[in-house]
Amino acid sequence: MAQPKQTLSIEVIVTDILSAIEKEREREIISRRFGLFDRKETLEQIGELLGITRERVRQLEKAVLTKLKNQAEKGTIPHISKLEADICEYLTKNGSLARTSSIAKALLKDDSKINQARIAFIGILCPGLTMLEENDYYYPSLAIATVYSAKTITKEVDAIVATIKNINEPTDIKSIATKANKADIEAKALASSSKLIATLNNRWGLIKWPMVNPKNIRDKIYVILHENGKQMHFSEIASAIKKSEFKRKNVTTQAIHNELIKDGRFVLVGRGIYALKEWGYKKGTVADVISEVLKKAGEPLHRDEIVKRVLKNRYVKETTILLNLQGKPQFKRVAKATYGLED
Repeated sequence: MAQPKQTLSIEVIVTDILSAIEKEREREIISRRFGLFDRKETLEQIGELLGITRERVRQLEKAVLTKLKNQAEKGTIPHISKLEADICEYLTKNGSLARTSSIAKALLKDDSKINQARIAFIGILCPGLTMLEENDYYYPSLAIATVYSAKTITKEVDAIVATIKNINEPTDIKSIATKANKADIEAKALASSSKLIATLNNRWGLIKWPMVNPKNIRDKIYVILHENGKQMHFSEIASAIKKSEFKRKNVTTQAIHNELIKDGRFVLVGRGIYALKEWGYKKGTVADVISEVLKKAGEPLHRDEIVKRVLKNRYVKETTILLNLQGKPQFKRVAKATYGLED
């Protein structure tokens, strides 16, 4: 019985492609420049290693890539046609554009830096693909050449960034796509290639916005409370952070409590229970809240009504409210079970 044909590893495939380069020095340059087996190296580093100038390294790299691309177009580079077909199939299902990290994760089940570099290297050689080089604004990405050139990718990505800026708050990709006059899958692909955009919990926005890119514990607390939509005990917040999609989520309960106390966005509304100030809560004791309730009312209120209104702002026992009414000098009983403010 014939054995099933095994899929070649990406390392073997890259090694076979490099074997098409005749000179050892040129293979070394390409391998090191792309980081195919180790970290990427600069022109200067490679030049120093090989005893040639930075400019000579650049010239050799360009010449080798040109030759490899020509061979790939003729179909004489091993594995290129199959890999191009696999990548194009993935891109077709994902908006015709994707980051090399996403492609590596989908096709290789491993999005390590080296595998991302290998995908990028292969993508550059494939005649049916367009490579978006990495810089301060864009992640390294591949696109179907008949759909995108490098120039149109950057133009379309920039347009998505502008759309999000105009929306001016984190939102779902469907809303962004509608505003940008794109299909949802296209908008998602373009947004994913921008270093100026981040996503969290299906919300997309500018990377500087804490709701989609929380950078510290306080921002993460804010996101958790905002997503929950109601007050939480600080231990619940700590547990939620540990279960979240945040990049760094190993926090202690005590650290969470400390940050809640320091940040003005959070209001203590009960014993260890916190809510967002933007929900209308104000800092202060139970007595402060009672005073605020009576001031707003402009008249004395029955204790049951006071309790009802205070419980909208504080999560405490009714007895705590009643003890404050009866024991604090700023309140006076004006009738049976009815209280007002001292003059």
